[in-house]
Amino acid sequence: MEVYYSAVKGEEFVCPIAPGTYMDMMYMPDALHAAIQLMVADPSRLKHRNSFNIASMSFEPEQIFAKIREYIPDLRVRYEVDPVRQAIATSWPDSMDDSCAREEWDWKPTYDMDSMTRDMIRHLRDKLL
Repeated sequence: MEVYYSAVKGEEFVCPIAPGTYMDMMYMPDALHAAIQLMVADPSRLKHRNSFNIASMSFEPEQIFAKIREYIPDLRVRYEVDPVRQAIATSWPDSMDDSCAREEWDWKPTYDMDSMTRDMIRHLRDKLL
């Protein structure tokens, strides 16, 4: 989230996570949609009741920077790895298996990295500029 603010404001982003660190991420509108979708799901299809992994996208810092640069080419980034935040990021899974959610209540994320980036930039420009 911080990198989008920096990009829209034209500020340098100081990345606390090392290059090559993959993390599973989800855009908040997808998380909210998943919660609602699960609440209204047909209970007869739910083998796992109400406990599911859900996934959306997995990326490392350079991939998100490259995507932002498609819309804001002058994004400036430098790495200053924070050992605490890096340890947290390293402990996260690279990707999660959400096949049960997809099978039992037809979970499918709406956003990918490109649509999330376009939406974030549009909303932040409206908010900040």
